[in-house]
Amino acid sequence: MATTAALPFHPTPRRKLPPASAGASLRQLCKDGDLREALRQLAARSARGRAPPPTDHYGWVLDLVAVRRAVSEGRQLHAHAVATGALGDDDAGFLATKLLFMYGKCGRLPDAHRLFDGMPARTVFSWNALIGACLSSGGAGEAVGVYRAMRASEPVAGAAPDACTLASVLKACGAEGDGRCGSEVHGLAVKSGLDRSTLVANALVGMYAKCGLLDSALRVFEWMRDGRDVASWNSAISGCVQNGMFLEALDLFRRMQSDGFSMNSYTTVGVLQVCAELAQLNHGRELHAALLKCGTEFNIQCNALLVMYARCGWVDSALRVFREIGDKDYISWNSMLSCYVQNGLYAEAIDFFGEMVQNGFNPDHACIVSLLSAVGHLGRLINGREVHAYAVKQRLDSDLQIANTLMDMYIKCYSVECSARVFDRMRIKDHVSWTTIIACYAQSSRYSEAIGKFRTAQKEGIKVDPMMMGSILEACSGLKSISLLKQVHSYAIRNGLLDLILKNRIIDIYGECGEVCYALNIFEMLDKKDIVTWTSMVNCFAENGLLHEAVALFGKMLNAGIQPDSVALVGILGAIAGLSSLTKGKEIHGFLIRGKFPVEGAVISSLVDMYSGCGSMNYALKVFDEAKCKDVVLWTAMINATGMHGHGKQAIYIFKRMLETGVSPDHVSFLALLYACSHSKLVDEGKFYLDMMVSKYKLQPWQEHYACVVDLLGRSGQTEEAYKFIKSMPLEPKSVVWCALLGACRIHKNHELAMIATDKLLELEPDNPGNYVLVSNVFAEMGKWNNVKEIRTKMTEQGLRKDPACSWIEIGNTVHTFTARDHSHRDSQAIHLKLAEITEKLRREGQYVEDTSFVLHDVSEEEKIDLLHRHSERLAISFGLISTASGTPLRIAKNLRVCGDCHEFTKLVSKLFEREIVVRDANRFHHFSGGTCSCGDFW
Repeated sequence: MATTAALPFHPTPRRKLPPASAGASLRQLCKDGDLREALRQLAARSARGRAPPPTDHYGWVLDLVAVRRAVSEGRQLHAHAVATGALGDDDAGFLATKLLFMYGKCGRLPDAHRLFDGMPARTVFSWNALIGACLSSGGAGEAVGVYRAMRASEPVAGAAPDACTLASVLKACGAEGDGRCGSEVHGLAVKSGLDRSTLVANALVGMYAKCGLLDSALRVFEWMRDGRDVASWNSAISGCVQNGMFLEALDLFRRMQSDGFSMNSYTTVGVLQVCAELAQLNHGRELHAALLKCGTEFNIQCNALLVMYARCGWVDSALRVFREIGDKDYISWNSMLSCYVQNGLYAEAIDFFGEMVQNGFNPDHACIVSLLSAVGHLGRLINGREVHAYAVKQRLDSDLQIANTLMDMYIKCYSVECSARVFDRMRIKDHVSWTTIIACYAQSSRYSEAIGKFRTAQKEGIKVDPMMMGSILEACSGLKSISLLKQVHSYAIRNGLLDLILKNRIIDIYGECGEVCYALNIFEMLDKKDIVTWTSMVNCFAENGLLHEAVALFGKMLNAGIQPDSVALVGILGAIAGLSSLTKGKEIHGFLIRGKFPVEGAVISSLVDMYSGCGSMNYALKVFDEAKCKDVVLWTAMINATGMHGHGKQAIYIFKRMLETGVSPDHVSFLALLYACSHSKLVDEGKFYLDMMVSKYKLQPWQEHYACVVDLLGRSGQTEEAYKFIKSMPLEPKSVVWCALLGACRIHKNHELAMIATDKLLELEPDNPGNYVLVSNVFAEMGKWNNVKEIRTKMTEQGLRKDPACSWIEIGNTVHTFTARDHSHRDSQAIHLKLAEITEKLRREGQYVEDTSFVLHDVSEEEKIDLLHRHSERLAISFGLISTASGTPLRIAKNLRVCGDCHEFTKLVSKLFEREIVVRDANRFHHFSGGTCSCGDFW
């Protein structure tokens, strides 16, 4: 950032008009634009005692004054005409009408009214001049008012509206969007026969189009038939463009050409705008070719061509048009600058801005907006501040659009405080300003401040729209506040703000907050559901552990004819991985292949996760090896998969392969690698890669990285070393670190350190039921049953409950679930009989003896043995043995860690029943075969 070049801001040289010849006549002087000499000659004539100058002389000079908008000189002429008596002799009102026209062009409407009010007689030309003055000054409503006064005075003054009057009033009605008044004028035109005037008919087309009554506009246009001119076609085409009817505009243009009308610059601009809106590059290029053939070179057409090429993404063609413009104006420069920004060429935009300044053009409003957008996308805070300073110096920062763009630029440059300061200094704030500052806080994880600004916006009477609601929902998501979410949801319903996008987002957030029922209610009430709706509900089920429901809903989505996208596929693959349902995983993979979905990016990473999560490393490796483009996410997925299955050495090998291909690891890559080291007892390797992460890749470790190292040291027996490591951490250790230490202390019976970790864990996360269970188990192993009772009482008082132990096994296409001491299965009796048979065989042939130290309840020895026999994974194994052919591998998943006795039990089953058994517990995979486990009894 420090090397960012400063943006050039230089003054613009002024251009001088060539002097007029001294002997030129007054009329010639006015044609040449020499206002000073024309005024001098007019004054000199009256000063020599001659008669007052003729009114047409005043008229020539006043026309030039109007073109120049030189109000001071216009007032001088007015005073001169009064002093010489020329205005008093103006019986026909010619001079007064010219003065009215001049005041209107100069934006001096009060002066025009005063002059008009003082006129002894008013002709239709006087009324037309005042109506025109109102229009020129932006007073369309006043113009209509003058017209009504003219109609009221018509019987007395005899000044009936003519075609010019009606055309001007219709223009005013269009500007006001007053279709009712326009229809009244239309009626008068029909009654007086003026509707046959092409001027009036064209004005009617324009008025109806601007009032959004395109059907009426086109009816008038079709009625004109033989009376049409080029302006008529332009009005109809422009009306279609204004109302978003671009194809109809293109059709009108073709009809215009068929009828033999030649296009002018206004036609060209309108049709080029259509081509830009529809991205009709070919039509635009045809029009460009026609212009080149005709040899027309108007800036307005070139600028429209430039914009068309920019909107179609043809930057080189836009630049070529720009270079060919002879006399470039601000519109040309700003259009080219905007072209670069629109097409994401932000650095080129800033370079082009430098060229613009070197050519003597100072940045104006439009330029500042484009420049701020480019600087924001590049994240160049220093340049952004330079542009801000220039805007302040030129007093442009008070402009609402520039201020809003400044806020957006600072947000993109991650300078929330600067954005907030711009907002606070704005005298006038619109809806965009409030939406931007709320989004700024929400995106910066300052959720409470976002909610505060939202409440202030409501007090200020700012209209809330779906975009603002989206930012507020983002804040609700960040705060995980279900009460706030319900308030916002109710507010959105009451105010009719819920479109499908927001409803989908609300389903997401209810899912994130664990409120599946609320999410499901919204989902079921929706008549129209898109792919995002279905995906949101599938993810809601999956994230809240309702994996069966997630898979079932995905099936309903397919039956409803909804084609899944990559996001939906990633979500369902995650749910299937959670279920360890290899059959369903293969079905989805087959669906991907049959549907010719691009198996890349997040999808292929999810396939690797799914196969590894289902215990099939062979399939995971096959998918990984077949991937043509391997990004850091895919490499990380493979490292994580091998680590979960206890293949630490292989995980390191894959990590090295990733580095050799030139892919740089990120935080998640190192986390997966440290996790793999932790589960394979690779202590030295784990320390080495943590050091590499910090020293070589300059990545600041997360709490989870430190927790992996603590787990690695602790479970390898170095609990004191793990504690020293925690104390040396550069940041305050959080619950995940203390949880790792407590788990290690429990394994290696370091009760002193366990008590320290216990206190820290409950202090940091007093509402986490898992922590209470872990602490309770530590006390139970120490024989402190009173402490166990106290911990469980606290859990009850706080409404916390332990997740029940649950195991599941997939047989055929069905996933069967078991809990401890489960008798709900339809084959429960056969399962328990088989389990008794298995246990007896293990005792007889494998010398199996129950290790009741893993039963953490204060009960008798017999009850402890009975509890061990009814663990959920044993029920799943028993069901697997009676439901599958001999030699078939069994794949079982469990939501908690496998206890030591069940681990020994499963090893013996794999040996005596000659079965490969794959068990996935809460931490990792265990591959049992021939009486051994892949974990080497280290888990």
